[in-house]
This record gives sequence, C-alpha cells and structure tokens, in this order.
Amino acid sequence: MTKKRLLKLALGIIAGFVLLIGIALAYVKWALPAVGPAPELTIHPTAAQIEHGKYLAHHVAACVDCHSTRDFTRFAGPMVVGTEGKGGERFSREMGFPGNFYARNLTPASLGTWTDGEIFRAITTGVSRDGSALFPVMPYQRYAQMDPNDIKDIITYLRTLKPIPNDIPSPEPDFPMNFILNTIPAKVDASKRPDTTDRIAYGKYMATFASCGECHTPVNDQGQALPGMAMAGGRGFPMPTGLVRSMNITPANSGIGTWTKTAFIARFKAYSGKNDEQPTVHDDEFNSIMPWTMYAEMTEQDLGAIYDYLRTVAPVENKVERFTPTNKTVASR
Repeated sequence: MTKKRLLKLALGIIAGFVLLIGIALAYVKWALPAVGPAPELTIHPTAAQIEHGKYLAHHVAACVDCHSTRDFTRFAGPMVVGTEGKGGERFSREMGFPGNFYARNLTPASLGTWTDGEIFRAITTGVSRDGSALFPVMPYQRYAQMDPNDIKDIITYLRTLKPIPNDIPSPEPDFPMNFILNTIPAKVDASKRPDTTDRIAYGKYMATFASCGECHTPVNDQGQALPGMAMAGGRGFPMPTGLVRSMNITPANSGIGTWTKTAFIARFKAYSGKNDEQPTVHDDEFNSIMPWTMYAEMTEQDLGAIYDYLRTVAPVENKVERFTPTNKTVASR
C-alpha cells in the first residue's frame, strides 16, 4: 500500500471518528435529557398539606435555604426575611462549581404559569419546564426517592408564596459540563414515607430528604463522592471569610460517636427562633454553610430519628479541620 493510500485511509478513519463524536455530542445536547413528559397532575390542596409542605420546604428539604437570599455577613447565613423563594443565589466557579448557576425563582411570579406536573418533574428528575436539565446543586436525585405525597405538599406550599418578580440569569455551565449536564436527569423510583415508629427507616428517609449526605460526604475534583467516606465530613465550601468543611457525622470518635441523642437535638435547637439574632462574622472568622436556623425548627421527633439512623451508618475515623481562614491562620469559634 502506497504512502498516499495510507494517508488517505488514516484521514478517513479520523474523519469517521470525528463524525461519530459529533453525532454523540449532538445526541447528548439535543436528545437528552429524556425523562418523558411532565405528569398530568392537578393538586387540590388542603390546609394540612400546605402546612406540611411549608415544614418540609423550610426545615427538611430546605428549598427556601437556596431559593431565598442568605446573609453570609452573619453566622450560618440566615435567610433574609421577605425573600422567600425569590431565587438568584449564585453558585459560582469561585465556589468550585463547573460554571455559574443560579437558584431559580420559586414564587408564583415565576412558577405561576407552570402546571403542578411540571413542578413535580423538575423537583424529582431535574428537568425544567422547557425540557432543559437543571444542575444538581438541587439534589433532585434524592428528592426523587421521596414519597410523591411529600413532594406534592411542597408544591402546594410554593403556590402560596408571595409573588416576587426577579430576573434570574441563565446558567453558564463550562465545557464539558454543558454536555454532561444533560446526561444526569433520570427517572428514579419513589418510596413511601416509613412509619415514624420505624425509627431507623424513618430517620434514613428524613436524612435523605434533608440531603445530609450531599454536604457531609467528601468529593473528588469531579464532584463524585469518595468511596467509603459516606457522611465522614471534610467537604470544603469556600466562604467569604475562608474555607469551611463539613463535620464527620458518622458514629466514629472523630464524628458523633460520643454524642447523645439529647446533645444532637440540642445542637440544632440552640438556633431555634434565632434567624434574626445571628452574630456578624468578620474577616477570617469561622462561618458555616449549614442553615442552622432552618434545620433548628425540625421537630425533635424528626431530629431524633435522623440521629438514630446516623448511629447505624459505617463509622469512619476522619478528623476534620473545620475551617481555614483566608489568611491561612488558625481560627476557631
């Protein structure tokens, strides 16, 4: 075979390979996500559903945490009252995200034209009304595992929020996340909420709903959970005053192994009713990404069940340096 024919063959192979890549990228970009249409769903809410949905949206799933304005000049970034659901919070490259993403507006000023089914699909599959994929800073893979009735209760509550017009920038995913993003949404089998008397199962259900594992499991540079490190803490979150890391919540000595249930519940309840009383955080002082004032209003029964479940997860010894201030000196609170 002549050199000319070899070169022609090589170029043909390369062209075919490039064509295949192009077809694959086009499929990912335009054919995905493929989770099916939004369900035909019309909710006729009761007062009890709305109240339960409010409890879940504020204090368990904490939708209102990311979709309102948080004041990180104060400890634990308490919610700015009056901004419930308005969206706009930025999850940026500077915070370690593969692009810039923004919490959407959940008030009727934005969702008022959405059907109940479209909202349900967004929460449980990560697909927006227009069919585009949502970045999973909203842990929709976990919400998808929840009892559909709980998701419906959240939807009924969102319908009652004060409409707040707020133009939200479009997401700006970096390459290759702009392609990967479309492959993430998927249908997940929902579960039925366990009876509260089954403490471990119910606690696992509530911990999943609260996405404890999202923040308390360390990840690699690609954002994938490190094997064998579930709930072991150490995931870093850049804050205005430094880098804060989640604590170990496994039942190891470096986690909550020595904590009693009473102490665990009291840690949360210390912030109950104190959203507007959190102290100012100054340069290089410890702050927390944990929305303490929101989780503080979870019932003692639910907090206790989460504790009971956490006592059953695999203990992992992982002593975490909770905070590195901007100037790299040691700081504590």
